[in-house]
Amino acid sequence: MSEPILKAENLKKVFVSGKKSFTAVDDVSFELMRGQCLGIVGESGSGKSTLARMITRLVGTTEGKISLMGRNVTHVKGKELRSMYQEIQMVFQMPVESFDPRRTLGDGIGESLRNMGMSRRETERRVRELLQRCGLEPEFAGRYPHQVSGGQCQRAAIARALAVNPSILICDEATSALDVTVQKQILDLLADLKEKEQLSILMICHDLALVQYFCDEVLVMYQGKIVERGIPDEIIRHPKEEYTRRLVDSVL
Repeated sequence: MSEPILKAENLKKVFVSGKKSFTAVDDVSFELMRGQCLGIVGESGSGKSTLARMITRLVGTTEGKISLMGRNVTHVKGKELRSMYQEIQMVFQMPVESFDPRRTLGDGIGESLRNMGMSRRETERRVRELLQRCGLEPEFAGRYPHQVSGGQCQRAAIARALAVNPSILICDEATSALDVTVQKQILDLLADLKEKEQLSILMICHDLALVQYFCDEVLVMYQGKIVERGIPDEIIRHPKEEYTRRLVDSVL
């Protein structure tokens, strides 16, 4: 059996403020295989977004271990962290806010390429290619975030994430701010990338119906813990936990 591309072992995150402490993620373990889409669902405050930020090192880990392609990346910094970001990228909920409003979409997409030493001409060519790959015309490179729709901006954000050819894409509520039609277009785009390029996707969301449509496996989080895991159809048809039943009822 092949090795997981991403492995989380007994992850815990405790936030401390003065004399108070809050455990946002509590003893969470999972594996993500190459070409797999793993969904993590739960209501606001369940710990799923904190988990995503731990994996991408946007917040530190209190306890546990994160392995990327067999390498321990739990506490990497500096050059090692930059190397990690070549393999793992994140797409956020509010695409417009994730871009610098003073710079064009093309500038934002090409930033990581320029940082890697790619020439200006080659960067521009690659940006056009990435935009087309994500269903946008090349002229979108010259537009600013406020000049495009939410769906178009999210496509540009996916293009930016794909610029470094990552192995893993983490989507943190990446479609929840979009209307249903645009949401499906973005999911179809991600499904195409997953199939053609064996891209592994970690889908963080609160929508079980979306997970059923898109994911191979789902983890249900509640109060920082994973309370249920399995194939989406099975969890929706036969939820074992009361919390999961409530999530299912909310979408049926």
